[in-house]
Amino acid sequence: MSYEARIAELGLTLPEAPPAGGTYSPVLVVNGMAYVSGQGPVGPDGNYLTGRVGDDLTEEEGVAAARVVGLTMLATIKAQLGSLDKVKRVVKVLGMVNSTPDFKTHPKVINGFSDLMVEVFGENGRAARSAVGMGSLPGNIPVEVEAILELED
Repeated sequence: MSYEARIAELGLTLPEAPPAGGTYSPVLVVNGMAYVSGQGPVGPDGNYLTGRVGDDLTEEEGVAAARVVGLTMLATIKAQLGSLDKVKRVVKVLGMVNSTPDFKTHPKVINGFSDLMVEVFGENGRAARSAVGMGSLPGNIPVEVEAILELED
């Protein structure tokens, strides 16, 4: 089954891929690896979700926002590569959580992203990962994730 068919089977809808917000490439391919720039959570209305986990948002809302980042990243990958079926596996993920200084469960928030990758790509979606807290993120988004992917030959 193709990954795009898997997304349909799961009943998921990808947002429009956001345009680059600066001087960078959303996805850069080098030697069979795709480096995906940091992605934020684009909601169904095309606007970014906002809020700080532990203040404006609960942990559960942070997990949901991380899942939305996953959908945004899938949309970006598809837009940049032409098809999600070019992805062989998710290799490395860096998840950043806009959180209060006393917030302690950043990995649980980033599971919202990681769980989606496993739902879509199966075990090839299970990556090495870092999950860290940030004092702020651009536009006050709650979660930003960047990733490194191995591509099919």
